[in-house]
Amino acid sequence: MIQRLVLSQRWRLAGILPAAIRCASSGSVEIQVPLNFWSGERIRIEAACTEPVYEPATGRVLCHLESCGAVEVNQALKNAQSAYSHWSKMSGMERARVMIEAAHIIESRREEIAEMEVVNNGKSITEARLDVDSARLCIEYYAGMASTLAGQHVQLPGSSFAYTRREPLGVCVGIGAWNYPFQIAAWKSAPALACGNSMVFKPSPVTPVTAVMLAEVYAKAGAPEGLFNVVQGGQETGTLLCHHPIVAKVSFTGSVATGQKIMEMASRGVKPVTLELGGKSPLIIFEDCDLDNAVKGALMANFLSQGQVCSNGTRVFVQSQVLPQFLKQVVERTNAIKIGDPLLENTRMGALVNRPHLNRVLGYVEQAKKEGAIVLCGGVPFVPSDPRLRDGYYMTPCVLGNCSDDMTCVREEIFGPVMSVLSFETEEEALRRANDSTMGLAAGVFTSDVKRAHRVVEQLKAGSCFINNYNITPVEVPFGGFKMSGIGRENGQVTIEHYTQLKSVYVEMGDVDSLF
Repeated sequence: MIQRLVLSQRWRLAGILPAAIRCASSGSVEIQVPLNFWSGERIRIEAACTEPVYEPATGRVLCHLESCGAVEVNQALKNAQSAYSHWSKMSGMERARVMIEAAHIIESRREEIAEMEVVNNGKSITEARLDVDSARLCIEYYAGMASTLAGQHVQLPGSSFAYTRREPLGVCVGIGAWNYPFQIAAWKSAPALACGNSMVFKPSPVTPVTAVMLAEVYAKAGAPEGLFNVVQGGQETGTLLCHHPIVAKVSFTGSVATGQKIMEMASRGVKPVTLELGGKSPLIIFEDCDLDNAVKGALMANFLSQGQVCSNGTRVFVQSQVLPQFLKQVVERTNAIKIGDPLLENTRMGALVNRPHLNRVLGYVEQAKKEGAIVLCGGVPFVPSDPRLRDGYYMTPCVLGNCSDDMTCVREEIFGPVMSVLSFETEEEALRRANDSTMGLAAGVFTSDVKRAHRVVEQLKAGSCFINNYNITPVEVPFGGFKMSGIGRENGQVTIEHYTQLKSVYVEMGDVDSLF
């Protein structure tokens, strides 16, 4: 997901100048500082055991994760509760000043944060910079909204009246995914903090490095101690957070299966949840489209972040009249994608997040071949020539042809660089097949017929739809899914409603009219 891919002068310079002052290089980073954060500082804990965290580009151990247990989770939550009591009493303008300062700090540390994101996640430095930009823009956007939170005045008979107050929830929990570690931490924390809440954030144990950098940013910007805390760990730590009585809300990004478990745990405390879950999104390409744009859109819909994007349009429906031309162009462009060291400026596809996930994605390609799909390009392990990278988790981006709706590669979320191409004849057929999924996170359509574009989008059962583009996620626009792809929204004005509760106040200006 990207804010936008506009090659402005600022972006061009940002892409060129930092390379000369690059601090990190693949295989050179060792992280020994603590990755948990509360009480305004990084915290080292006496964990019973630690888990290795790997650098995707090289396969080497990057650091060891100290998971939080019940004691540490309780400490972090109590620290957040203390911060909430102060932060929630501040005016929106006061909160906005802290958030704007945080955004300025992120901008000044853009390259440093992006590099650490690459080292821990494996995506290209080009994409990582855009992710950091999206995080900064999100914080700026909600800083602007912090002072606009207001209720409603309702005039009633006899000079009496009522009003509503939009109040914060309290201590919120954010649980992040490994594909956009820093960006997701910002997307969850920014609206929460703008509304007067505090947050305890648990990153994925696969990518624990950059969330704590955001915690340091907030602290340096002047946030009260404990406003944004980071606890590391896996399923056990997440369970402790969801069940804890201090927690007022849980926001989760990840798989459908885990989201279901979190919703069940939160329901025991009647806690509201925001769930941004998986997708198997359709991209419909009509014969009257600008084919060059459609090909570029299909690449953006499938190969950002090595295909590890929940909103990816991995079911690419192409009208039969333009299918041969589409396949020719998309295969040519896919074969030209530069794979390799994600910290190099010319790399466009880095490494998948870890070895088990790489093997899982490659397994989907093998299963597709068994079921009758044709591999038009890619779908095999890739070994870079640089000896430092030979144990990294690379594969060639894959385009599958001759796909049908009942194939595993078409029905299940692969979460890797695998595009499944399907042919269709009519608009009605494309819509019926596109909506034939239990998930509904995103969808897209390429056509030059504006009436058709809006007609098709109206009938697509998906929360985020794109016309003649794909995977563009401005922070001003709500993002979220239909069906099993989630509940609630992130970004946009509507998210304020997910981090506040409404209080109604009745004011009597006369005498009580009693029935007794």
